[in-house]
Amino acid sequence: MKTEQTDTGILETWTVEEVAEAFDRGEIAVIDVRTPQEYMLEHVSGALLMPMNDFEPTKLPVGGEKRLVFHCGSGARSEKVARRMLEAGLGPVAHMEGGFTAWKQARRPYIGTDPASGAPKRVEGSS
Repeated sequence: MKTEQTDTGILETWTVEEVAEAFDRGEIAVIDVRTPQEYMLEHVSGALLMPMNDFEPTKLPVGGEKRLVFHCGSGARSEKVARRMLEAGLGPVAHMEGGFTAWKQARRPYIGTDPASGAPKRVEGSS
């Protein structure tokens, strides 16, 4: 995990492996900040959707047992959202380095779309 001290708190950047392991253990909630269309096509199974365009830091459950880890397609939007959380005085928070692209490159399982039917289907990774 990388950390950066900002004026409003510590921004954590987690690797795909760190996110996957903590998510499997039930220690974190993964928040997808991509658009609903991106989420519908493919997403991390169990990730919650809160698109960046409608993002309201005060609407998220903070201070509970689970740390919030944001992700997007590449890591750029999730970093912006994590910084907004810190600016709102809400933390600790983290974002996933490389976003969903890195998740798929790491061959982690996710929910995709069956091209024949348009239905959701589980895509197994090999990690």
